[in-house]
Amino acid sequence: MSGSNQQQDLVLIKELELILDSCSLELTPVDEVLPSLYLGNVAVAQNRKTLHKLGITHVLNAAHSKQGSIGDQSFYGNTCVYFGIPAEDSDHFDLSLYFKDAADFIHKALKSKGKVLVHCIMGVSRSATLVLAYLMLRQRLSLRDALKHVIQRRAIYPNRNFLSLLLKLDGQLTLKRRLCPLL
Repeated sequence: MSGSNQQQDLVLIKELELILDSCSLELTPVDEVLPSLYLGNVAVAQNRKTLHKLGITHVLNAAHSKQGSIGDQSFYGNTCVYFGIPAEDSDHFDLSLYFKDAADFIHKALKSKGKVLVHCIMGVSRSATLVLAYLMLRQRLSLRDALKHVIQRRAIYPNRNFLSLLLKLDGQLTLKRRLCPLL
């Protein structure tokens, strides 16, 4: 990436961080960010009683195989459909490799009248990024609109690497829709 592109990206990321900073919510264990779509932390994901009370039918774990984040299909048995993504909350992990699969999993679950919990360890960076990608890919929201929507319902803070991946997706979707408005 050229220096001016990096400069421009940094300006855009700072703008996104200002949107994130405008969130006045306290971080809670779990929040419903869309009807039947929940963003939460690992403690909620590992509490069968809470999952049952919320009516969760699908669990997307964005911290699969990480220390402190147990979870696989055998943990949930036949009560929930499980999907694990071994993401790292770091400045070099390419979470965009999983945007489409995560969005498809969420979309399919919601279409079948399921309730989805998307979580990582804290429920603010990895899982939030996947929910934002879902809103962009399946609900046709721009990145800014997706951020504004989610921060009205949950305190989130994707890392800068994830914000830049979402910016790239936003650019690709904008271009695609300009070329083919039906998409």
